[in-house]
Amino acid sequence: MTGLSGLRALVTGGASGIGLATARALAERGAAVAVLDLEPTGVPEPLRAFRADVGDDTSVRGAVEQAAERLGGLDIVVNNAGVGALGTVEDNSDEQWHRVLDVNVLGMVRTTRAALPHLRASSHASIVNTCSVAATAGLPQRALYSASKGAVLSLTLAMAADHVREGIRVNCVNPGTADTPWVGRLLDAADDPEAERAALNARQPMGRLVTADEIAAAIVYLASPAAASVTGTALAVDGGMQGLRLRPAAGS
Repeated sequence: MTGLSGLRALVTGGASGIGLATARALAERGAAVAVLDLEPTGVPEPLRAFRADVGDDTSVRGAVEQAAERLGGLDIVVNNAGVGALGTVEDNSDEQWHRVLDVNVLGMVRTTRAALPHLRASSHASIVNTCSVAATAGLPQRALYSASKGAVLSLTLAMAADHVREGIRVNCVNPGTADTPWVGRLLDAADDPEAERAALNARQPMGRLVTADEIAAAIVYLASPAAASVTGTALAVDGGMQGLRLRPAAGS
């Protein structure tokens, strides 16, 4: 993989889970990395941490400007911050719908909007959005979350078309169920956590949850010069969940 030495990256939701794994992976390959998060305390060096709420435009603009000033510009933006939601269309209130869409979709809009002037000045500008297999596969009890990630997929394609002639590539990753703190909390809240984990493992053809580091590696590839001709693409990192249709294992 082409190195990232000399490039400057911004990762939202970068204090834990996929975001932190991505920030670390970018830094390991030579990028200077700024992390935006609601709770950025504890973010390890050499990452630069900035407090920001992607649900608030003033907060985002201020943090992006601080990060760009500290790094000397921006070449890469990873729109990773997001929140989850459980339930069918009957289960979530209007307030919950507004909040999840505001964070998961408009949060990417706010961050990208603030970062675009810096990306336009870059000779290697790349945006990677964290989407989900929920954007392309119907999952039970995920109506609100799926709607938000479906919007992210469409937004990614539209952004790629809008900015390709400015030299800005835009792609997304579609993780399957990942072994992250959010999924861990869902498992802890289940009546039978071990049975629930086994069911989630079995749902993905590879038979296990995706790791944060595996998703980070895909994000780093899309962000890097190695993917210089890749734009408007959704890269599935889902253990085969979206594309494979396996017969039941013998004896099951």
